[in-house]
Amino acid sequence: MEAAPSSSSTSTSTSTSSGGSVTFYDFLDRMRNPASLDLVRSIKSFIVSFSFYTPNPDNDGKKVQDFYLSMEAAIREHPLWAAATFEELDSAMEGLEKYVMTKLFSRTFASVPEDAKIDREVSEKICLLQTFLKPEHLDIPAVLHNEASWLLAEKELQKINTFKAPREKLLCIMNCCRVINNLLLNASMSENHALAGLDDFLPVLIYVTIKANPPQLHSNLKFIQLYRRQAKLVSEAAYYFTNLVSAKTFIVDLNGKSLSMDEIKFEESMQAARLTQTNRATQIEASPTLQGQTDPTLTRMHDKEKDTSGGSSYPYMDAEAGELTVGDVERLLSLYKDVVTKYTSLYKVVRHLSMSKTEIPHSEGTSFLLTQPEGTNTKIDHQRGN
Repeated sequence: MEAAPSSSSTSTSTSTSSGGSVTFYDFLDRMRNPASLDLVRSIKSFIVSFSFYTPNPDNDGKKVQDFYLSMEAAIREHPLWAAATFEELDSAMEGLEKYVMTKLFSRTFASVPEDAKIDREVSEKICLLQTFLKPEHLDIPAVLHNEASWLLAEKELQKINTFKAPREKLLCIMNCCRVINNLLLNASMSENHALAGLDDFLPVLIYVTIKANPPQLHSNLKFIQLYRRQAKLVSEAAYYFTNLVSAKTFIVDLNGKSLSMDEIKFEESMQAARLTQTNRATQIEASPTLQGQTDPTLTRMHDKEKDTSGGSSYPYMDAEAGELTVGDVERLLSLYKDVVTKYTSLYKVVRHLSMSKTEIPHSEGTSFLLTQPEGTNTKIDHQRGN
C-alpha cells in the first residue's frame, strides 16, 4: 500500500503558505507597471467576458485552465519577465490565479443548485454520524488516538471556507493532512507501530473530516479540482487532495457495512440521531427561549453576540452557513416572518401618522406641506450612480 509523503518533503510547500501574500502583491506591483498594460487588458477582458456565460462547471473549468496556459505563455515572452527565473514565473502565475479566481469567486463557487444540495446532504449526514461514530468503528488503532493532533487537523480543515483562492483552499487540506501524517510518523517512531500507509492514513482523515464537518465540503473540493492550476495538482498536493475526495465519497456512501459495527446497531444509531435532530428543531421552533439551551453552537453564538449593555442578542449574526442545522433554518424562517409582520404593522402606523400630519393648519387658514430637505434626491441619485 502506498505510504503518505513524509513531512520532510513538505518544507518547501509549507514555506509557500506564509509567502503567498508576498507573491500576490509582487504580481500586483508588476501589473501596475505601464509596460504590462497588454497583460492587464487580457486579464480584465477574460474576467468580464466570463460573466456572460451561463454557469457550467466543466466548461468553466476548461475556460479558466486554457486561460492560465495562454497567460503563462504571454508572461514568459513579456519584457517584464525577460530574465525571470522559473520560481519568479511560477510566482507570477500563482498571483494571476489568485487574482482571477477571487474576482470570479461568486460566479464559479457552488455555481449550480446541485452543488448546494450535495453540500447540505453531506453536512447533514456528518451531523448524524457525529453523535455516535467512534475511532474504533473505523478500525483506527489505539496508538493513533491523539485528540490534540485530531483537533489541530480539524481546525486546519475548517479554515477551507475562509479563502477564495484555489491554492489557499488546497493548503488548508494539505496542512490538515500533514498533521495526520506527522501523527503516523511519530507513532511509528515512539510506539513501534508499523506504518500501513493508506490503511492507517485514510481512516484517520475520514474521522477528522467527520469531526470537523467542514462547510461546503463538496463545493470546495470541486472548486479546487476545476480552478487550481493543473500543473500544481500533482505530487503531495494531488495525494492529499485525492485522499480527501475519497474520504468525502466514503462518508456519502457510508452504511453499516462500511464500519466495524453491527449493521442493526448502525441503523438504530442513525435513526436515533435523526429523531434527536427533529425533536431539537421542533423545540426551537416552539420555544425561542430554548434556542441557546438545546444547541451548544447556538449558545456560543448567543454569548458572542450579546451587546455590552446586556441587552438583546442576535444569535445568528456571527454564524457561518456550515454551522446551521435544519432546525436553525426553520427558526430563521420563523424569525423572518415575524420581522416582516412587525415591520408591515409598524409601516402602516407610521404611514397613517405621516398622512395625518401632512397638512398642518395655519392661523390664517392656509396650510404647510411637508417636503423633503432640498437636494436630498439629487444626493441619493448621485450615490446610486457611483
